[in-house]
Amino acid sequence: MISWRPKSTKSSSPARTSPSPSRRAASLLTSALALLLFGCTDPAPPPFGGDARIGERETMVREQLRARDVRDERVLRAMAEIPRHEFVPDEQRRSAYGDHPLPIGDGQTISQPFIVARMTELLGLVGREKVLEIGTGCGYQAAVLAELAGRVCSVERLPKLAARARQTLESLGYTNVWVRTANGTFGWPDEAPFDRILVAAGGPAVPPPLFEQLAEGGRMVMPVGPVDSQKLSVIEKRSGEMRVTEDSGCVFVKLIGKYAWQN
Repeated sequence: MISWRPKSTKSSSPARTSPSPSRRAASLLTSALALLLFGCTDPAPPPFGGDARIGERETMVREQLRARDVRDERVLRAMAEIPRHEFVPDEQRRSAYGDHPLPIGDGQTISQPFIVARMTELLGLVGREKVLEIGTGCGYQAAVLAELAGRVCSVERLPKLAARARQTLESLGYTNVWVRTANGTFGWPDEAPFDRILVAAGGPAVPPPLFEQLAEGGRMVMPVGPVDSQKLSVIEKRSGEMRVTEDSGCVFVKLIGKYAWQN
């Protein structure tokens, strides 16, 4: 993803459930036992072990997400907890929580925090869904989805990025994310249908295989339009028909494949 303008991807492996509720429950139990046995009142360690950059995440949520009307508390909470800096190259870590995309190699980027939050919010996740993500990239968006949905199937066409994303997700403990190296415009047929689909690259139109793999009553979020200017679009399947609602202007990296841009 390159930028956002306000309104006027064949191997696969599991990559762990979110730290809630099991990890949080374990932390609370540990604290309770410590209090009973030793009179210790130290707070339980936060998810992901707590890092020195939690303040930056809180600022990011407050100034970049809430300030731009992201209202889904589950999305906000997930993004306040997930260590975004773990997903970017070492040389970009200092800038991980800035209000902008960052290069992650192979000509790809990690989207700015707002666009991750907005696309996730538009999906309307309640926690049980099977989600298809097209364009794994560094794996950050997949992590956000994994916190909020039942299962995430993510496709990345570039093998190096797919391998790195899988490694990062596994290192952070996710077991409900599967990453496959393939052409994203074909989706993931043997896992279809999907309750939700998120496409993290811009295409001239919705690829037919993706719409076919969307469950009845399901929802897809995708940037649609020319190379240099797309509209973030919400695509729903109602009685087999496509209903499209445009949200806001954006510019993403190109969706490459048979049903999108060729190069």
